[in-house]
Amino acid sequence: MKENTAPHSFLASRLGHVIGGAVVDSASGKTFPTLNPATGQVLTHLADGDHEDVDRAVRAARRAFEGPWSRWKPYERQALLMRIHDLVDQRFDEMALLETLDLGSPITRSRGLKSFVLQTIAYFGAQTVNVGGSTLPNNLAGDVMTMTIKAPLGVVGGILAWNSPLVGEWFTVGGALATGCTVVLKPGEYTSLSVLYMARLLEEAGVPPGVVNVVTGHGAAGGALAAHPDVDRVVFTGSVETGRRVVEASVSNMKRVQVELGGKSPDIVFADADLDRAVPGAAMGVFNNSGQICTAGTRLLVQRSVHDEFVSRLVDFSASLRVGNGIDPDVQMGPVASQAQLDRVLGYVEGAGPEGATLAAGGARLGGDLADGFFVQPTVFSDVTPDMTIAREEIFGPVVSVLPFDDVEEALVLANDTPFGLGGAVWTRDTTTVMTMVNGIRSGSVWVNCYGLLDMTVGMNGHRMSGYGVKGGPGHVDAFLYEKCVYIDLSS
Repeated sequence: MKENTAPHSFLASRLGHVIGGAVVDSASGKTFPTLNPATGQVLTHLADGDHEDVDRAVRAARRAFEGPWSRWKPYERQALLMRIHDLVDQRFDEMALLETLDLGSPITRSRGLKSFVLQTIAYFGAQTVNVGGSTLPNNLAGDVMTMTIKAPLGVVGGILAWNSPLVGEWFTVGGALATGCTVVLKPGEYTSLSVLYMARLLEEAGVPPGVVNVVTGHGAAGGALAAHPDVDRVVFTGSVETGRRVVEASVSNMKRVQVELGGKSPDIVFADADLDRAVPGAAMGVFNNSGQICTAGTRLLVQRSVHDEFVSRLVDFSASLRVGNGIDPDVQMGPVASQAQLDRVLGYVEGAGPEGATLAAGGARLGGDLADGFFVQPTVFSDVTPDMTIAREEIFGPVVSVLPFDDVEEALVLANDTPFGLGGAVWTRDTTTVMTMVNGIRSGSVWVNCYGLLDMTVGMNGHRMSGYGVKGGPGHVDAFLYEKCVYIDLSS
């Protein structure tokens, strides 16, 4: 097979911020390296943005919003999104390779995201014609017409998580393009490449300059974007700690905020479950993307009568996973994204034993040919109790804690014994159990006999400390709009 050289050409090109349609350096002149987590080698250097660069980007976004862009017709937006759809379809292998080089995820996973990304872009294209209001009856004296009109909010700041930018970027960009908003994106510092590549595709598709801007960098850039007085809405995905700061910063101008934060999702296996499906399903609910997924089912609750068999089969499954450089199409699990994330994961692993957990599988950094990368073995802990740190805090790595339960009532208590509420899953053949658990689990999404599915027409929501605001579904596009109430006196 002929090697795809386009990503390497992209890495060798000038990679600065994308502001007002131009590639620019940071005002400070500072750069930072981005690494391949599978090898520890530098892929390229990126502009290290700060408040000055964010301000330039926001001003460019405001100029674009106040120009013709916000008044484009629905058909024009739809045609633009379909051109983007077709370009992404043609270039997705290049985007997927960049994601694998930057994040470390297996190339099969990166390529496997294509269908969802294309469906997401098409979904936003379809939504352009649904941005409307209503004519309403009223109780006013005289001849008065009343209606509502929906209008684009303005400048949207998108602070992206580093764990899957190839997907995450479209939730903000697609909503903005469908409604007439403009965007300033701040990608995660570990994984900016696919976002910068997307910006080039958007320009090629005909997105006007300044409509989508990208500022790369660290926390200072994200903080400046959240606090900027000319940003009308912030969409944030990341940790609870950073999300809290984003919400606090947004109060300065009362900007609208949507935050998707951490999780400690329960994955609940009942004794009547099909273990041939539940074992790999639950395992990949954690080990997919090396555990770096907000909804990862890291608290695995297993009914006591099948607990020992399930743990044994889970250990065997984890040992069978091929871990390595994601560029190899046979690899099933890659590294974690950075040295900092590696240290975090190993810190939790090392602290579990003294608290009484039993290490059933994994638990170490991989050496040998993988010693230069940030690799952690798929790790399983048994004999975990609800009060242990690994059962309460988000690890964001390939580590699962197994807790036994006896009946439905105890399973619900354990499932809800967390400040988070992002996701949860149930494995059972019993429909009564299904509905009891679906109604009882306090989370924004619940999966039954599967894990982690997502469709844009349905979406997912955060609950409790996992955030608020909708991602996908009917409310997603509405969140980029505000509603005007209009009164017209027709008597004159």
